[in-house]
Amino acid sequence: MYETQYHRASSVQDAVSRMEAAGEGKYVSGGMTLIPTMKQRLAAPSDLIDLRHIAEMQGITVSGRSVRIGAATTHYDVASSAALKAVCPAICSLASHIGDPHVRHMGTIGGSIANNDPAADYPAAMLALGATIVTNKREIAADDFFTGLFETALEDSEIVTAITFDAPAKAAYQKFANPASRYAMTGVFVARRDNGDVRVAVTGAGANGVFRHGDMEAALVANWSPDALSNVSVDASELLSDIHADAAYRANLVKVMAKRAVAAA
Repeated sequence: MYETQYHRASSVQDAVSRMEAAGEGKYVSGGMTLIPTMKQRLAAPSDLIDLRHIAEMQGITVSGRSVRIGAATTHYDVASSAALKAVCPAICSLASHIGDPHVRHMGTIGGSIANNDPAADYPAAMLALGATIVTNKREIAADDFFTGLFETALEDSEIVTAITFDAPAKAAYQKFANPASRYAMTGVFVARRDNGDVRVAVTGAGANGVFRHGDMEAALVANWSPDALSNVSVDASELLSDIHADAAYRANLVKVMAKRAVAAA
């Protein structure tokens, strides 16, 4: 690793101030991607500003069906929250299958969302739940937040501080996990609201990252059943091909995982 200066931020403003004073600084919140990248010398920030210990960015608040999750909340805390499980068990289940115990105890929901790895689980949940990404500067709808592979709408020095959403009536997430990394080779999160609106988000498969599948949403609005997806086509030309799976295989996985998610919900 290259030489770097480590800073433990005590508040959001402290983190911003330290970033502004840094030469080529990076925020870190768990470091599940950044630290390995630094070890491979693919990144060499002059300063690391640690966000995990900022109290105002931690914790889960549930009021009725309204949910607020602090960005520094770990995957383990999301997975084990009884209050969250009572209103949205799907996101707890999603968190419980991220990586391994070490990753779940160190990684944070805000770090995952801000990194926007194309195979990460949380971005699909954010899109399907119609979540709002809260930063130190503004609130961004999930539909506008994820802009491409490892790209988001975040500006320089902007920090994700929390995620908010209203729990749906039904929801579930199913993924086909890489057996080594546990990243999603394809993952589908489905959510249905009391008014019948349905959102379907796909991760691990899109050539441009996480995306919603409109045809699946329309089919499930008409008939909330796995069978409703049987005649929906998935365009392989818009999907990833890599050493793990080609686009045609992922196209099939999208439909299979979506059917499983609806059945689970």
